Amino acid sequence: MKLSKKIPALGLTLAMALSLAACGGNATESKAPEESKAAESTAVSEAPKAEGLKIAICTSPNTVDDGSFNEDNYDGILAFIASRDNIDTVTPVQEPTGDPAAAAQTVSDIVADYDILVCTGFQFAGIATIAQDNPDKSFILVDSFPSADGADVEVENVYAMQFAEQEGGFFAGISAAMETQTGKVAVVNGVAYPSNVNYQFGFESGVNYANKNLGTKAEIVEIASYAGTDVTNANVGGNYTGNFGDEAMGKVVGQALIQQGCDIIFVAAGASGNGVFTAAKEAGNVKVIGCDVDQYDDGANGSDNIILTSALKNMAVNVERQLNAIVDGTFKGGNYTLHADTDSTGYVSEAGRQQLSEDTLKALADVYPLVKDGTIVPASNFNGNTPEEFPGL
Repeated sequence: MKLSKKIPALGLTLAMALSLAACGGNATESKAPEESKAAESTAVSEAPKAEGLKIAICTSPNTVDDGSFNEDNYDGILAFIASRDNIDTVTPVQEPTGDPAAAAQTVSDIVADYDILVCTGFQFAGIATIAQDNPDKSFILVDSFPSADGADVEVENVYAMQFAEQEGGFFAGISAAMETQTGKVAVVNGVAYPSNVNYQFGFESGVNYANKNLGTKAEIVEIASYAGTDVTNANVGGNYTGNFGDEAMGKVVGQALIQQGCDIIFVAAGASGNGVFTAAKEAGNVKVIGCDVDQYDDGANGSDNIILTSALKNMAVNVERQLNAIVDGTFKGGNYTLHADTDSTGYVSEAGRQQLSEDTLKALADVYPLVKDGTIVPASNFNGNTPEEFPGL
């Protein structure tokens, strides 16, 4: 098994459509039509049924019913199973602590029992050696690249996907800047891991883009006591709860920002974000931008809804693509960062699932192709750009 250190490759190996090949007996010219039909019938009846795959989805610290990140990945697996007439099975496996060592151990404990392991989140970066030691298993790693000795590695039987969260954050920032009534907006994150910092910097890039190009004058509010420190120990500012599972802290941060005058808050904080949602619902005059998946249903507040729109990274479709690739033989391990050019990032524009004005929807529709073709490159944690200076600003 090849385990090589290298710079993560950009792009996506698109999965081919799943095809099923049927085998039948060969009829000879000497057989009568009735005999040929009988032989064909026998061949069909004796054809072996397709063998189902045993799939595990490993999550940490939340479960597959979190209504957000993990559930979206789970939905991708369920869609794959449904497309195969339910011959496959999936088992959710939760590691509740969020500790990376515990997450890797959880995978190690069950790897022998499954054909495919879908591991969701940065907590599972440590599966590189496990995958190397089990070359007959296929792994799909979401939101992280496998690592060994502190460096990203590529493993032949691990398809690892990260997303350009800064693109979704960029759309959220434009939406917030164009829709705010108070002129003050903010982003709340969980922990300053790269994916969360990407969302933050993308959001700030979007606000700055709107202020420069779309006639807005929005202010980004950051409270110094909630500033984040990224994996290089750099202070990245922002508003961080320090945890992905602390609703009480999320509510505290949300209330503090509302007291500062923010009326639109982009929330990328996992279950901690539920506390921000609560703060917004109690305030009554605050809108929230959801994250990762369409969170409109979570925004219900009596007869109203607090969700303005949601920034998307389309995990379900990419998980399903790779499961199909495993079946049809086109699966190829590697580290991939997925962008808008494969429809892997975006925002909710569907009527009835967002509350954006026509002007905002038009502005987003205009900038999306520019993000897709690379004319606009919002800042991320490590792409060398800043929210104040990036291509396309």
